[in-house]
Amino acid sequence: MQPTKDQVRAEAGRLRSVFLEAGARIVDPDILQPADTLLDLYGEDIRARAYVTGDPLKGEQMLRPDFTVPVVEMHMASGEGAVRYTYAGEVFRRQEVAEPGRANEYFQVGLEIFDAADPEEAEAEVFARFASVLAPLSLRAAMGDIGLLTSAVSGLTASAPRKAALMRHIWRPRRFRALLERYSGRSRVPASRAELLRRLKAESAEALLAANGPQIGLRSPKEIEARLRTLQDDAAELPISAAEVALIDDLLDIRETPGNALARLRDIAVDMPALDPALDRLERRFDVMQSHGVDLDAVEFEANYGRTTMEYYDGFVFGFYAGRQPHLPPVASGGRYDALTRVLGQGREMPAVGGMIRPGLVLELGRGGAA
Repeated sequence: MQPTKDQVRAEAGRLRSVFLEAGARIVDPDILQPADTLLDLYGEDIRARAYVTGDPLKGEQMLRPDFTVPVVEMHMASGEGAVRYTYAGEVFRRQEVAEPGRANEYFQVGLEIFDAADPEEAEAEVFARFASVLAPLSLRAAMGDIGLLTSAVSGLTASAPRKAALMRHIWRPRRFRALLERYSGRSRVPASRAELLRRLKAESAEALLAANGPQIGLRSPKEIEARLRTLQDDAAELPISAAEVALIDDLLDIRETPGNALARLRDIAVDMPALDPALDRLERRFDVMQSHGVDLDAVEFEANYGRTTMEYYDGFVFGFYAGRQPHLPPVASGGRYDALTRVLGQGREMPAVGGMIRPGLVLELGRGGAA
């Protein structure tokens, strides 16, 4: 039997009290959030997973799809330094297809730590606290680090525009793979683009645009000409080497215990030294986790982990899952989101890490077993 809302609310309060004892401050962001902030962060894609409504005075609004964005916005506006927050409440996610365990309205309880003093210590603390409170459920734990892939991309022998395009699609694995295939010369140039590039060799962008009939759309002629020149420059660039693509593939294939993963990553870094700073942080994070009592051999490290969740995670990421019920969403998840603080802080950045727990799933699995 599914737990009642009152039972879930009581469990949410219990979990939040654990974070209160850790020194967190309670926050309660509005359920209705300004849509423009979320649209600026994620583009129109957010509409597919959020409930949107209109207000005659406040404009377009969204039912709160998560807590992290409003908590970060509140903290960065406050100008405060190191602080930690906890919250408990409902979030709302549209579901296009009915799936077991995928609710469109459910409770979240979370802990968010804003602290620049020791990022790896904060990451280890968040993971250890979540592992401790969820220990009775014997969940499968997984972690990763988005910073490994961003470091690898930054070290590629490629132009700045190509690196920027790959960085934009870190959280869209299919699009990222398609770009990597194209930039390495593995995939064929679409016939329409090949024909356009052939014509650009024979005539200027300005002439081609002038001969193409009346202008339709919102882009100005100068914007279109700039795009055509960008396509020309990209076509003239040498492909990313097969060796570098193989290193990216090797990195993304890693799925090991943390210790074994670190050893494999060190091997890759011999040929991709841009990884070294991220690996030093990773190694220290593992050391601090062990000092917090985390059994790393019981955790699975996936280099590809976290790339299909909300795009604000840009470093350490983690999740806890019901191993015998893979259809269920993560019981808890979280990670580091420094870049989000920079965007919402309008240039001011505050290192931050946090995560959330689904108290409804905690109750449900506690009754029926989760391993």
